[in-house]
Amino acid sequence: MVNNPKYVEPAEDGTIRLLGIETSCDETAAAIVEDGKNILSNVVASQIDIHAQYGGVFPEVASRQHVIAIYPILEQALQQAHITLDDVDGIAVTQGPGLSGSLVVGLNTAKGIALANRLPLIGVNHLEAHIYSAWLDSDDKAIDREPEFPLIALIVSGGHTELILMTGHLTYQRLGSTLDDAAGEAFDKVARLLGLEYPGGPSIQQAAEIGNDRAFNFPRSWLDDSWDFSFSGLKTAVLREVRRLEKTDLPLPVNDIAASFQAAVVDVLITKTLKAAEEYQAKDLLVAGGVSANKSLRQRFLDSSEIPVHIPPLFLCTDNAAMIAGAGYFRYCAGQRDQLDIDAFPNWPVSELA
Repeated sequence: MVNNPKYVEPAEDGTIRLLGIETSCDETAAAIVEDGKNILSNVVASQIDIHAQYGGVFPEVASRQHVIAIYPILEQALQQAHITLDDVDGIAVTQGPGLSGSLVVGLNTAKGIALANRLPLIGVNHLEAHIYSAWLDSDDKAIDREPEFPLIALIVSGGHTELILMTGHLTYQRLGSTLDDAAGEAFDKVARLLGLEYPGGPSIQQAAEIGNDRAFNFPRSWLDDSWDFSFSGLKTAVLREVRRLEKTDLPLPVNDIAASFQAAVVDVLITKTLKAAEEYQAKDLLVAGGVSANKSLRQRFLDSSEIPVHIPPLFLCTDNAAMIAGAGYFRYCAGQRDQLDIDAFPNWPVSELA
């Protein structure tokens, strides 16, 4: 596998159409994308209702559901795009990071299609794909302007919080990452403490909308002289406050706790990202990943940044296959072609791509 190929602009007279497959966690997804921008189809089968009873993703259940859903989802993606596999130029598939069992389902499916149809196979890093969701057009509307380099990318999701410097396509310098809980993981755990539904991100956001974000002065972990993040201490502070309040006769102020917790997370994410943008003289900011769907985070970035901020539309923030095909396009143009023996990389940091 070519981990660090050099991106080359393709010839203008040819359209490159990729099939994207995503099964890194609990969404089974397939998409058709042209030239890394135009989404012809983007189909996602969510397992949220199944895993809600466990309060989180149950890996063995997730992989079994992928097996059930993958081929119907692929057929639907091709039908919505009004094409067949004969019209596809390559297969882009999530190779990692993610759950091992889930990744294997998507990889084996992609390998089978590539072999049977003699199509190029491109393994894609899931985090890189979140970044390239910012290059995708949406709802038949082209993006106003592509992100410009150098840029600072903040990837915030259930399992990852990464601060990345990009000086060009497919070039990454990881500035910082989470030392413990990722931002999305912290949302899920605090939601569970407050008795809110899974997934925690939307539940916390909804509760916070009618809460007072200054009701509780929860700590911010700044980790001076570091671009890293830590949300474990914040989560523990919320736990202690909940336990203290439970000993009183007063009802638990769920909305105020949710709002105060959310404000603490958003403050750290925004402050560090803006500081990094200034330090590295970035032209643009890019925010992606599941937590980038959070209304407070999106609005604060738009209100606070002096440089352009690129945040994908909501349907491209959560896991999807269009972003896999989008990132796959840039790797395809760089000459990446993977063998059929490629394996899943459950732990695959973006820093290894550069």
